[in-house]
Amino acid sequence: MNFTILSGKYRNFGGRFDLDKKFKQLEELRHKSENPAVWNNPEQMQKINQEIAMLDKVCAQWSALKNRADDALVMLDMAHEAQDEATFDEVLNEVKAVQSEIDELELKRLLDGETDMNSSFLSINSGAGGTEACDWASMLLRMYTRYADKSDYKVDVLEMTEGDGAGIKSVTLHIQGPYAFGYLKAESGVHRLVRISPFDANARRHTSFASVFAWPEVDDSIEIEIRSEDLKVDTYRAGGAGGQHVNKTDSAVRITHLPSGIIVQCQNERSQHANRDKAMKMLKAALYEKELEEKNKAKDEMNSQKKANEWGSQIRSYVMHPYQMVKDHRTSYETSQVNDVMDGDLQPFINAYLRFQKQGAK
Repeated sequence: MNFTILSGKYRNFGGRFDLDKKFKQLEELRHKSENPAVWNNPEQMQKINQEIAMLDKVCAQWSALKNRADDALVMLDMAHEAQDEATFDEVLNEVKAVQSEIDELELKRLLDGETDMNSSFLSINSGAGGTEACDWASMLLRMYTRYADKSDYKVDVLEMTEGDGAGIKSVTLHIQGPYAFGYLKAESGVHRLVRISPFDANARRHTSFASVFAWPEVDDSIEIEIRSEDLKVDTYRAGGAGGQHVNKTDSAVRITHLPSGIIVQCQNERSQHANRDKAMKMLKAALYEKELEEKNKAKDEMNSQKKANEWGSQIRSYVMHPYQMVKDHRTSYETSQVNDVMDGDLQPFINAYLRFQKQGAK
């Protein structure tokens, strides 16, 4: 084993850490929080405290990793001098473990958008393909539910419209957890499925489409003006499973914001009042996202992904026949493990998108 080459490879490992800037930012925030003028503004104080808590956690994580990296380099030098392969292998395993944690933290550094840390709403709508597309939409619902489970996120179904023969026409999810929107924004766009249809007696190959769109949940500290005269509120009887209450009362609520044309609806709560409150929260989040897009002037990538739910506009293809492949057309990331992806293994695609997005910004 060539210790000189391998030792040199990791020589600058600890140099990847630059904590001085972060510690300076943390010190400035703490100094700002001690200003009596800030104490009279509870909302500003709350925001500063949240930033301090987040930055303090990041600094602690990077400091711990830097210490582990420095210790590993000391052991690496000792193994190099003694030509001790057993110790070197042990240190190499530690370096790889630290590298893995660094990669994870560096990925979170890409989630620096104003709402990336927030929970998310996620809608799925079947597109071209009839019953096939409705079944495909239900498959995507399961995929995102499994992804949320693996990420320790909580999932609520806010509204669902079932397909005529199978599957679903549309569904809206509320996915709650840290960085849920930061990750799920990578999924906004049209998803294409190619497979042998289980609904075709002649076992022919079919192509189906479904669109996915994610938008962030916003907290009450963000002020969005919504005038009552700009709203059209409809109540209706929720369909599907849900017990006697859901099926026999007009508790579901649909709200249309007339100036923007945005429509939100909720049917999962037991009372019309609760459904209206949640629908208003969804509308506020959607209007906030729209306002951010307008402030940026340029149509951002997420908005450009709201394309026709049909051939030629897909961001990702899931091919189950004649071969097995899932490919993201934005990043070119692909895998043949289709079953794993459909079981919620989406993080590699999301990570590739976040890096691609950051490189595009640069």
